[in-house]
Amino acid sequence: MSFFRYRTLDEIKAEVERLGLSEQIRFASEVKKLLKPIKVGDREIWNSLGYHPMEGCDGTADGRPSALTWRRYERLAAGGGALIWFEATAVLLQGRANPRQICLTNETAKDFEAMLKMVRKVHKEEFGEERILCGIQLTHSGRYCFEKPIIAYHDPALDKKRKIPPDYPVISDSELDALQDAFVNAAKLAWKIGFDFVDIKQCHRYLLSELLAAKTRNGKYGESLKNRTRFACEVIQRIQQETNGKLLIATRMNAYDGPAFDEHGKPMEYPHPFLYGFGCDERDPLKVDLTEPITWAKEMTKLGVKIINVTMGNPYANPHIGRPFDKPPVDGYEPPEHPLVGVARHFNATAAIKQAVGDEAIVVGTGYSFLRQFLALAGEANKESGLVDIVAVGRGALAYPDYVRDLLERGQMAVNKVCLAVSFCTTLMRTKEHPLKQAPTGCVPRDPVYAELYRQISLKKQR
Repeated sequence: MSFFRYRTLDEIKAEVERLGLSEQIRFASEVKKLLKPIKVGDREIWNSLGYHPMEGCDGTADGRPSALTWRRYERLAAGGGALIWFEATAVLLQGRANPRQICLTNETAKDFEAMLKMVRKVHKEEFGEERILCGIQLTHSGRYCFEKPIIAYHDPALDKKRKIPPDYPVISDSELDALQDAFVNAAKLAWKIGFDFVDIKQCHRYLLSELLAAKTRNGKYGESLKNRTRFACEVIQRIQQETNGKLLIATRMNAYDGPAFDEHGKPMEYPHPFLYGFGCDERDPLKVDLTEPITWAKEMTKLGVKIINVTMGNPYANPHIGRPFDKPPVDGYEPPEHPLVGVARHFNATAAIKQAVGDEAIVVGTGYSFLRQFLALAGEANKESGLVDIVAVGRGALAYPDYVRDLLERGQMAVNKVCLAVSFCTTLMRTKEHPLKQAPTGCVPRDPVYAELYRQISLKKQR
């Protein structure tokens, strides 16, 4: 099924109206505000557009960026976006989600430093001056570690999906205490290398995201919201102290987890009340309850967090929530709702967080890629209404890294360059039949490098 059949702005507006989403999804007639400078902390960057941290699964076995990693960031540097958010980077080798996830350690720091210098150099050569903000996302994959799952508590549905037995050990409080050091050390390395900010990743049900929903966990990291946010809170405070407050701190935070879905696109059975999701209505987890996400966002601004990227969902359990799509990935299901409903959910959550934190933090919006050539017009409308500060794209950047350049030079995005939301990038990410046990990921329809890789993998599977 193909949901996206809109050739003109009027056609997609009519569909939004038909679905009853016109209050959540609106479109400007042209892009202006997003192309103007914006201040982030004490830095002014040259526009309000950028790129989400999109993992390429193309690092080396010891966590260094490879030639493909360099290629991806070189394209982003020349693409015109002012916010360049480097992808999920593990703070420990054993915390990686796949064998080719990059990892920031003392041994790999020089490689990251060289890549960051390249990004700044390329951008300056292309645009005459450097007014960009470069940050790096620090992560621990938790239950999705490829070598050995590390869980914060037992979640019946997610355990079932990962085949985790009931007696599987939960990470202890003392182990979590020690893990804080890895985040702080990686942040200090990022600061010394020259990154403008670090992202303490709290999304997509990786470890720190799972802690946000640890209502059934005992001890100092569970039950109350204060305890569930303790790990991130203490890490943020420690980084502030270790860098004398000179390193900007950001977070990509789930505002809504949602329940797990089965292979047929139906919610899996879950107990009542539902105590296994952040931002979920405990009586009905299909409904969003932003009470705790808003409380935590406001608290983070008091801690000094200057950038909050609002996202949602779990790519392994309910991918339609995090990235509305036309075609599912190889391990997915057909969308159980119109993707525009998912876009509206993203916009609603982002608007609520922005209204809650006001000018205390820059709020970065998510959920735009499905809108294709109309995404910047939707972002402009949200920016005009004060519902978002910066608009960034993830999948859309894999397909169309120079989307901002086209907006700057042509005033519009090219129809033949946009993300088609057909999930080939995720299918590549899920492919483990590769000499390095992980296929690199990119845009198959738009990038010949990944089109050829996908063709080779398909041929091997047919033999």
